[in-house]
Amino acid sequence: MEKIRQLIINPGSTSTKIAVFDNEEVVFEKTLRHQTEELVGYDKISDQYEFRMNIILDALKENNIELSSLSSIVGRGGLLKPIEGGTYSINEVMVQDLKVGVMGEHASNLGGMIAYSIAQKLNIPSFIVDPVVVDEFDDIARISGHPNFERTSIFHALNQKAVARRCAKELGKEYNELNLIVVHLGGGVSVGAHKKGRVVDVNNALDGDGPFSPERSGSLPIGAVVKACFSGKYTKEQMAKMIKGNGGLNAYLNTNDAKKVSEMAEAGDEKAKLVYDAMAYQVSKSIGECAVVLDGKVDGIVITGGIAYDKDFVKFISNKVSFISKIFVYPGEDELLALAQGGIRVIKGEEKAKIYA
Repeated sequence: MEKIRQLIINPGSTSTKIAVFDNEEVVFEKTLRHQTEELVGYDKISDQYEFRMNIILDALKENNIELSSLSSIVGRGGLLKPIEGGTYSINEVMVQDLKVGVMGEHASNLGGMIAYSIAQKLNIPSFIVDPVVVDEFDDIARISGHPNFERTSIFHALNQKAVARRCAKELGKEYNELNLIVVHLGGGVSVGAHKKGRVVDVNNALDGDGPFSPERSGSLPIGAVVKACFSGKYTKEQMAKMIKGNGGLNAYLNTNDAKKVSEMAEAGDEKAKLVYDAMAYQVSKSIGECAVVLDGKVDGIVITGGIAYDKDFVKFISNKVSFISKIFVYPGEDELLALAQGGIRVIKGEEKAKIYA
């Protein structure tokens, strides 16, 4: 196969992960860490763009990566307007939306901006792949129960789509031929119904519904939440933190480390075991909901993310849902590889690059 060399850029709040892939093989990978004092002078995240780009270019130069050897550059997709999944060519419209933060400011917005800038100088294509704003909901899934509160699609789209394609390959099928339920188990938990290549329903994994996670509360008894909001005991910020950050395992056990909670449970801590089992129980319930969304026609249940390394946690879920379909477990998440694969599919002509407008 002809060598496709790509630079992958995945910015986080205090670091930027970069990698160079020859096809699907990593030839260079580095996490560039940014000290708080280096970032404090920038009013907006988008203002960090040149600072971070120069650090990336310096790292490539120091490691003898010739820019002229690159076929394309792939950046992590940021908070754009809701779009369907796939690989998108980065254009001026997208860069502008990332710059102004059309759906909010986030470090991942810098991925597309930097990729586009470097690629333009090299006259090569630049892409983003399956950003968190991927929205392929059926209209019926948007209805929440009150018109003021529409359900929205925010989830681990990049990893969910990547492992769904991996599962399809294992089954000898195309992703868009299958109905899959994909479970991402990380700091947040998302459970998505993938119907013939579209995620037609998924819980809001950022700060909304679904199972609780190591640090997010997920679906809560709404009446009790309303009472707490107006009790005078908590500020808006404190309530928000209860839902995202100090929720889930963190709230019950004062740690967001799922591995530590698992060890506590194994050592005989009954509360830790009950709470950890409850998290797996809620994930199992969400899988059942997705099976209903797919009319019971499920070709596979895919479990991924960091907590998928915990065999007991996965076993709990498997015991609950194995009657629905066969279970595939792909622990961890490899965002850099998933981004590279998105670029490869377009360059090889297996997928057409979509246009953001």
